Amino acid sequence: MPETGRALADELATLLRGRRSIDLFAPTPVATSILLEAIEVARWAPNHRLTEPWRFYLLGPATRAALIELAVELETAAKGERVGAARRERLAAVPGFFVLTARRSEEPLLDREDYAACCCAAQNLLLYLWHRGIGTKWTTGGITRQARFYELLGIDAAKEQVVGFFWYGVPKVVPTQARRALADIVTERP
Repeated sequence: MPETGRALADELATLLRGRRSIDLFAPTPVATSILLEAIEVARWAPNHRLTEPWRFYLLGPATRAALIELAVELETAAKGERVGAARRERLAAVPGFFVLTARRSEEPLLDREDYAACCCAAQNLLLYLWHRGIGTKWTTGGITRQARFYELLGIDAAKEQVVGFFWYGVPKVVPTQARRALADIVTERP
């Protein structure tokens, strides 16, 4: 491998190893143009049969407020008023949200492949944003399975499924993380 190729590979490996899910964000707003650049890169993910099954929903102030209230309502019902209030405060501190869905298919294999393609697109997007100094959190919590979540976004659940509800912004804290050894996860077969 040429030296420049190796240097680029090492830079990419550092990016891949360094990206973390972010829970705490600085109050700095992120320009929509940066998110759109990331989506442009995301759409180049591999997708079987070139179905391009991804749909991105960027949340404006009204939708954001409605989703925060839904999250608070769910949290309050499950864990009490104090926990719901803490949830509101935490979500209100997140600079931005977007949702990624996958187009549904009546063909089970294509449905699975399209969902996987959207996960690849999400990874492209997250890595692009990380390289730009923007952290993310990819959530698939209970709120994403609520009919009201779909209604608030104007998504037809028969035609699309939520792949993730993403939080984004400038990281306030970047957590550290260790990984298991390769020997623990790799099995070689003859």
